[in-house]
Amino acid sequence: MMVLGRIVAPFGVKGWVKVHPFGDDPLSWRKMPQWWLADTADAAEEAWQPVKLAGFREHGAGLIASFEGVTDRNGAEALQGRYIAAPREAMPGTEENEYYWGDLVGLAVVNQSGDALGTVEAMMSTGAHDVLQVRDGDEERLIPFVAAYVLDVDLPTRTIRVDWQKDW
Repeated sequence: MMVLGRIVAPFGVKGWVKVHPFGDDPLSWRKMPQWWLADTADAAEEAWQPVKLAGFREHGAGLIASFEGVTDRNGAEALQGRYIAAPREAMPGTEENEYYWGDLVGLAVVNQSGDALGTVEAMMSTGAHDVLQVRDGDEERLIPFVAAYVLDVDLPTRTIRVDWQKDW
């Protein structure tokens, strides 16, 4: 499952919830007729429960959603804190040089000299740009996911080539 975001709070009295997205273009999620919810982001696949999306839209600076069968604030409160995900095949396609964070996690990172820097453990957003969290044993590197440092992402070989030195 690809984790997309999290339900952060109920919204109003008719079962709507506030959603915190973990990536760009969350409004494209409305193309999916259902989402999957679980208590933890790393839940086993069978723990993700499908829910049919009834509504999803921007509201001010945030996003709100509603689900079939959730019609009041009590139902919305029961969803608070749950993670939102979808199987990769249910996700909208990406353009050239666009990637879902879930596609990058687990990829090997090497520099221009061929030195292995570790594996992408997670991604994070700093507001200015996304950052690769690369783990090599006990060492963690934070590499900005921008063209100046990320030279190539090769999904078939599961490798990211970067302009980054091993001792940085």
